[in-house]
Amino acid sequence: MTEIRFYHLTKKPLDQALPDLLSRAMETGKKILIQMDDEAQVKPMSDHLWVCRRNGFFPHGIKGDKDAEMHPVWLTSENDNPNKAETLILTNVADRADTDKFGLVCEMFDGNNADIVKKARERWKSYKDAGHDLTYYQQTDNGGWEKKA
Repeated sequence: MTEIRFYHLTKKPLDQALPDLLSRAMETGKKILIQMDDEAQVKPMSDHLWVCRRNGFFPHGIKGDKDAEMHPVWLTSENDNPNKAETLILTNVADRADTDKFGLVCEMFDGNNADIVKKARERWKSYKDAGHDLTYYQQTDNGGWEKKA
């Protein structure tokens, strides 16, 4: 079964929290697919990932870039996996039917949006009913992560 982790954003917005999570995910050496919930978010997030890292940038690609399979990180809003990623990061419960094809799925969602929280709870229940291994993390006051029971 796929390991599913929920990251409940309450203090830092996605553009600040995603680079923190991405840094950790890249340490595994596995390829990562980041699926945004809207195509309009892909380019701004891509631009952000080129400049937000303290000691460099996050090497990544988006639609239109060549050699997708060579990129360690790929941003999309589609149900594709052009870089053959093993880790999937879904933002604001972006819709994806094939999460079982990834070893790890991280769902990052905005805890300040009631509709998104409702959808996240529905997804949690769906994953649980399917027998996935679930973990829930909530942001602390300083923007770090605390595992909740």
